[in-house]
Amino acid sequence: MSAPRVVSLAPSATATVAALGGADRLVGVTAHCDLADEPNAGSAHGEESPTVVGGWLNPDLDRVAELDPDVVLTSDALQSDLADACREHGLDVAHREPATLDDAVDGFAARGRDVGRPEAGERLAADARGRLDRVADAVADRPRPTVYCEEWSDPPMAAGNWVPDAVCAAGGRYPFVDAGERSREVDPAAVERADPDRVVVHVCGHGDRVDPATVGERDWVDAPVHVIDDSLLNQPSPALLEGVERLARLFHPDAFSVADADDRT
Repeated sequence: MSAPRVVSLAPSATATVAALGGADRLVGVTAHCDLADEPNAGSAHGEESPTVVGGWLNPDLDRVAELDPDVVLTSDALQSDLADACREHGLDVAHREPATLDDAVDGFAARGRDVGRPEAGERLAADARGRLDRVADAVADRPRPTVYCEEWSDPPMAAGNWVPDAVCAAGGRYPFVDAGERSREVDPAAVERADPDRVVVHVCGHGDRVDPATVGERDWVDAPVHVIDDSLLNQPSPALLEGVERLARLFHPDAFSVADADDRT
């Protein structure tokens, strides 16, 4: 059976397919998808590299259809209308809307099924759960710092979706948005009242190219400000596990210095 032809219209789906070892099945991606570390992407179908079909919210669906995909991958409620538009073009769509950390991890197995690599999907999900278990063991019984995570800065928005779960998994406390709820504009007074111990900035689309002083100089922020590459927290892809691990080391450095020392013995 030949490998399916896959078009990914979501950066998180693209990253997950690559982690599944399925980058060579991608015949189309968006301009926001990063396959820089996958030089052989598209090779299973003879293409030098996947065709860029536009942005993640406004791809050229005629170009997508010309690629003759077996499946088109979309993700997030913001792409639900796009998924419907793809179906109207006669395309087979696998649409996922993860809202929590558990959803994101379960989604790795789902994406494996979507692209014909179910066993790889199950392995990737199991590996992710193992990583979360190891972080949980490392931070167990330690005091939980209060953390404010900012996904957007104009206006300031407290991160939602799986980020509250990520903070909790990393050994923190997050009183700003419930897990599974969308990110929302934050009331500065609410941040002041919560008195966070840490501020984590991961502005969507900016990577780690944010000056922490732009947040730290606010009169309602009185805590160390840390900038993290947004792909580690904003995408429900395997990078999210690295994000959890990064947060855990930030919140509880002593726990991991001990664990690292144990690993070396």
